Formats: sequence, C-alpha cells, structure tokens
Amino acid sequence: MTPSAPGTPGRGLRYGWVFPAIWLFYLGESLSALLHHRPGPWRDVGLAALALFVITFLLLTVSIRRADASAPVRRATLHVWLGLLVLVGLALLQFPAAEYHTLVCGVYVAAVAVMGLPLRQGVPVAVALALAVELSIRFVPGWAGGQGYALAVLFAGAATGGFRVAFDRQIRLVLAQQEIADLAISGERARIAADLHDILGHSLTVVAVKAELAQRLLDVDVERARGELRDLESLARDALADVRATALGMRGISLPGEIAAARAALAAANVSADLPGTADEVPTRNRELFAWTIREAVTNIVRHSRARHAEVRLRPDSVEIVDDGCGHGDTVTTGQGLAGLRRRAEEAGARLTAGSRPGAPGFLVRVEVPT
Repeated sequence: MTPSAPGTPGRGLRYGWVFPAIWLFYLGESLSALLHHRPGPWRDVGLAALALFVITFLLLTVSIRRADASAPVRRATLHVWLGLLVLVGLALLQFPAAEYHTLVCGVYVAAVAVMGLPLRQGVPVAVALALAVELSIRFVPGWAGGQGYALAVLFAGAATGGFRVAFDRQIRLVLAQQEIADLAISGERARIAADLHDILGHSLTVVAVKAELAQRLLDVDVERARGELRDLESLARDALADVRATALGMRGISLPGEIAAARAALAAANVSADLPGTADEVPTRNRELFAWTIREAVTNIVRHSRARHAEVRLRPDSVEIVDDGCGHGDTVTTGQGLAGLRRRAEEAGARLTAGSRPGAPGFLVRVEVPT
C-alpha cells in the first residue's frame, strides 16, 4: 500500500500496482460475507461496489506514486480527496449485505489518506476513521464481531506513514545526490576553464612577443630570427598539447595546470610558495613527468609536512620541490604516490630523489632527466 522507491521510473511505474494489490487479500472477508448473503439487489450492489473499491484503490495508489516520483514535497491534490470520498462511498454501499465485515475497507482508506495527503491532513483522517470504526462496533447492534478493526486502521496508517517518511527521505537523497553531481560537473568545468586560461594566457602572450621579435630580426639577423621561429613553433606545439590534455579532463595532466593547481592548494593550506611563472623552457617529453612530480610533492606537503614555505624549482631537465616542514614520515618508503612517481621516472629514464633536505629542515623531491 506504499509507493515504490525512486530510481526505476519506467519499470516501477508500469508495475506500481503489484505491491498494493498484494494487500487486497484482507478484503476476502468482506467478499465472503457478500457471497454468503442471500441473493438480491443488495448483494449485487455490494459485489459491484467491492470490485469498484479495488479498482479505485489501485488507481489511486499508482497515481500517487507517479506524482511522488516527480515531486519531493507531497501536496494535497483534489483527485486524492475525491478518491477518498469515492472509497468511503463504495464501502458504505457494501454495509447492507456485508455488515461489519465492510469495516476492513477503513484500512485501505486510511492507507491512501496517509500516503497521498500531507501528514498534517492524512494522520487526522486515519484517526477519524479509526474512531468511526470503533464507534460503529460499539453502538451498531450485531457488529460486536468487528472488534480489532479500529486497531487495524491505526496500524495501517502508522505503517504507511513510516514507509511514507522513508520514501520522502529517499527522494530528497536522490535529489541531493543529483545536485551534488551537477555541482561537481560545474566545478570541473570551472577548473578546466581556469587551466585553459592559465595555459593560453601566458603561451599566447609569449607567442605574440616572439613573433614580433622574429619579424624585427628578419632584416637584422636571419639566423637568430630562425631560432626565434623554431622556439615559436615549439611553444605553439607545447601549448596545443597542454590544451588537449586539459580538455580531456581527469585523464589529462598538464604542467601549467599542475603549477596553477599547486598554487591554489598551497594557498588553501596556508603555505607560502615560490612557483615558476612559466613552463616554456621544459621540453614536451618531460612535461607530463614533471607535472606528476609537482602534483605528488605538493599533495604530500599539504597532507603531511606542516610546512610554512615551499618552493618549486623548474629547469628544462629537472624539477625540484622543497619545503621547510617536519618531513613526510613513512611516506618516502610506503606512500603509493611516491612509489608510482618512482615507476614513472624509471620508465622515462629519469632519477627520483626523495627525502630529508641535507643541512636544512624539511623535505625534498627531485626528478632529473639525463640530457
């Protein structure tokens, strides 16, 4: 008698009537009373009313589930109130033939009220139904056999209310997760945009300066102009490679992007930093390895070092990151990050040095590529 959980809209909406239909076996008592009543118009009316009661109940539960699947806050709707009135009317039509056995219909009316209406309305409806059932048993002659129906109505309302609260919380959780996912996507887009800004902002400036210089040198020193044009070509290729790597998202890693990320991470950790302003002098073949080195070293500084100052020294054939912290403890030998960095360095034919700074407090990470 409760709506299904969100997350499977197609299949759930198609078979949403199955779970409520399971509980219809409680109407067997009312059906048995109608079938054993002497033939006549009241029995026929009661049987028809019972069949319509079942159909109306199933339609209401399915429609409420459809509404819940698209709205995190349940609102009182006219069709729920009309449905409740129809259920009560169909139950009253069964009384002449089924007598007190029809009181079991109150269980289903209470469940629909708690499920389809706001709790401040559904709970009073269920309590009022329970009181009406109890008063009918006490004051209608011959209905003493209906003892326990009022308690069943209260239990049905309480159980449906519990499912209802859990279901509403699950809907809110799904919506919150979706909102978090959307924020993560927006944050990733902002990060990529910032990386592209850092990469292109400097690279295009240097390209413009070198192009202007090469144009001036054409009439003065052709060989030097050719050298500037070669540098210009290399810079453009490196910038293009960085843009492509950044545009690939998490799979890509770029040296300018890691320098920018290191600046933000160290600032967030209240670590003053000296970072290179450019990465133009680093050849393309070394950029990815140096980017991974900066990422791992800065991560360890933020997590383990308790440093107050850090410095990144970048040269064409080496990168060195030092800090003045208390050291990184066992991360030198057991850290998966440094172990992975060592593998990357070995694959590139480079040498990794990681450990305490000689003659000074702090930690040093250095990767050097043979020229």
